[in-house]
Amino acid sequence: MGGKIIPEIKGNLRSHMIELPLSIREANGILIFGKRIKSIVFTTDVAIIRNTNADAVIAVYPFTPQPTITHAIMEIAEMPVFCGVGGGITTGKRVVNLALDAEFQGAIGVVVNAPTSNEVLREVRDTIDIPIVVTVVSEAEDFKSRIEAGASIFNVSGARNTANIVRSIRRELPDVPIIATGGPTDDTIRETIAAGANAITYTPPTSAEIFSTLMNKYRVTL
Repeated sequence: MGGKIIPEIKGNLRSHMIELPLSIREANGILIFGKRIKSIVFTTDVAIIRNTNADAVIAVYPFTPQPTITHAIMEIAEMPVFCGVGGGITTGKRVVNLALDAEFQGAIGVVVNAPTSNEVLREVRDTIDIPIVVTVVSEAEDFKSRIEAGASIFNVSGARNTANIVRSIRRELPDVPIIATGGPTDDTIRETIAAGANAITYTPPTSAEIFSTLMNKYRVTL
């Protein structure tokens, strides 16, 4: 009886959903505009966004960012959204304009790619008031200069080296907010949290993969 009991309510139709690993709840989270965010789902699939228990969405995709995509995700999401605004293929003033549009649409933050220059980062910082999330893929990054240029949060995506990158950031900047990929297992998620990540991104199965599992179940029951 010492633990707190959390009442849970599920609907009959929405009980089938993507639930993120419970190990992510061990992170201390990041408070953004009064909202505490620990778990972030990495997807642009609107069906998945409507059927997950993540605290937030990080909507980054490997194409030139388009406002119509941002608008669609913002309209469908029930949780805060971090919107990708380029910085790799898309550069310069367009990144600034996309960031401003994302803020106007209600994004909780914008995400820029690792190649984004500090000059562009400063322009974005001078233009918007929401957090700028800067993607980090290497320990060789000059973390301090990124913060000085306007970064609010680091988004570490270093595959198997993610935890090491997080440790490197923590040694240099103990208080900076860090989002990081957690990897495929509870052990890798916990390692990333122990390294210093405040929030964890999770890549869900695709709609095709979920459908495959359902179809196999249907075939057995029919």
